[in-house]
Amino acid sequence: MTDSHGFDTLQIHAGARPDPATGARQTPIYQTTAYVFRDADHAAALFNLQEVGYIYSRLTNPTVAVLAERIATLEGGVGAVCTSSGHAAQIMALYPLMAPGLNIVASTRLYGGTVTQFTQVFKRFGWETKFVDFDDTAAVEAAIDENTRAIFCESIANPGGYITDLDAIGAIADKAGLPMVVDNTTATPYLCNPIAHGATLVIHSTTKYLTGNGTVTGGCIVDSGKFDWSASDKFPSLSQPEPAYHGLKFHETFGALAYTFFGIAIGLRDLGMTMNPQAAHYTLMGIETLSLRMEKHVANAQKIAAWLEKDPRIEYVTYAGLPSSPYHGRVASICLKGAGALFTVALKGGYEACVKMVDSLDLFSHVANLGDTRSLIIHSASTTHRQLTPEQQTAAGAAPNVVRLSIGTEDPDDLIRDLDKALSAASA
Repeated sequence: MTDSHGFDTLQIHAGARPDPATGARQTPIYQTTAYVFRDADHAAALFNLQEVGYIYSRLTNPTVAVLAERIATLEGGVGAVCTSSGHAAQIMALYPLMAPGLNIVASTRLYGGTVTQFTQVFKRFGWETKFVDFDDTAAVEAAIDENTRAIFCESIANPGGYITDLDAIGAIADKAGLPMVVDNTTATPYLCNPIAHGATLVIHSTTKYLTGNGTVTGGCIVDSGKFDWSASDKFPSLSQPEPAYHGLKFHETFGALAYTFFGIAIGLRDLGMTMNPQAAHYTLMGIETLSLRMEKHVANAQKIAAWLEKDPRIEYVTYAGLPSSPYHGRVASICLKGAGALFTVALKGGYEACVKMVDSLDLFSHVANLGDTRSLIIHSASTTHRQLTPEQQTAAGAAPNVVRLSIGTEDPDDLIRDLDKALSAASA
């Protein structure tokens, strides 16, 4: 497939070809751990990275390879590495860039689990995270120092649905000679193309909208292929000799695909955060309808957010698709096809009203997930963001009086009636 094809065509065909052995039109699940080499020379060439092929499914698998190519194509990247979860993708994305004593500059508006990973887990690696309000571009620039190795944000932030000014942050990253890493999970490549706004790497929790049916976990890292890893001495894993491959220099050898090859040959080999082929199969089937689902998600979210904003029991709604949102102006420049379907709602009744509302819904499912065809709700302060301080909760958009809604693809009028009933119970 080529970039000349439209999104609707690419989401079905990119990366996929009829199975050469059987002619099967749908990508088969290659449920195998290893692959037979043609001969000893073939095996040696594969292990020396002199030839591309399949060795062991911790590294590469034909089903997973189709998914990686499809997501990379939809994002406009040169390659991708699939992982076992979105959290695994975050570790894998930063692994080639970081070392003890180094830091990243990250937005304060991130998923609560990401904040925990960046503050607690990264400390064990000797990595530091500097959290900054990315609406304050001067503060972002000021946070960068000689030990900074990446700038990290979400295109549409979870849980509030805030849209990041990727052009402004991308310009800062470019000026500093640093890669911008963008989590595009909530927007998907259908609504937002971070690479077009300066992103070096794009990551996904494929668990969410890309799969879209709440069946499997997975992650993906897309490489734009546009960053010069040899422009400075900041990224030795990619620019300097690699001892495990007899001094091979990834950027010198693989050029635009250096990061992708490192992710497979070093990242998956040593960290083992591998996506299984059945998960890849489910996600491939989900992506085939991505544009159709996202259009419905956005239309439903727009209608429901507008209804909620007018309700006297509601303090505020954070949906960027509403003209009242301070992020509304970014929809036309960053998320061309809509503001997504994730946002938060603040209840005038506070914490207790939120709990009552969650317990009074029928169609909305109370789960720690988003991006499903089913509408979902969660009280972030007592669940996904409970490990954060009250100040961090508020900064992340998950204050105690706030619930997060992930609007599905059901009939929007049915969803409004469900919310109305629950709000009545919450305010009784």
